[in-house]
Amino acid sequence: MRLLLALLITLLLAGTAPAAEIAGVHIEPSVTVNNHVLALNGSGIRKKFFVKVYIGSLYASHRLTSAAEAMRDDGDKLIRMNFLHSKVEKGKITEAFREGFANNSPGLVDSAEVKKFLSLFTDDFKRGDVVDLFLGGNGSVIVKHNGKVMGTVTSPRLAAGVLAIYLGARPADEALKNGMLGKG
Repeated sequence: MRLLLALLITLLLAGTAPAAEIAGVHIEPSVTVNNHVLALNGSGIRKKFFVKVYIGSLYASHRLTSAAEAMRDDGDKLIRMNFLHSKVEKGKITEAFREGFANNSPGLVDSAEVKKFLSLFTDDFKRGDVVDLFLGGNGSVIVKHNGKVMGTVTSPRLAAGVLAIYLGARPADEALKNGMLGKG
């Protein structure tokens, strides 16, 4: 009986451990941004019409278990997108972001900060590309493509709006939202 109980506990705990690999892509257990270590909160695959587009991972300074908690949290966060699809045109990405803002932060859609944020995406993305969206607790949003800084926009409204695209009431992908919250 004790052996069975021990096995059951082990299986339950293993199910809550962060994934080391998804769809053949190694997911880092932590990242360092501005000399601060952010731990993997969770990951999932963004799908569009059954096509695997990218792996989305959320990193935070401490464990976030709900969307409401993540949206209230004023700590640094990083959203990492590891692209899986052979090619995603920049127009498709910017349109997806615009739709995400419209669904979750409609007051931001036509704002100057969203226009500046969308202008940072100048290239198409292909399988193997990594895009980082650093959401600083001070409201800074830093976009990196394959490690190269594409630009920064400082706006607490924008930082909250970007996070809402993934974790808001109408997320881009519900399964991805659950994965980023460690529930996937």
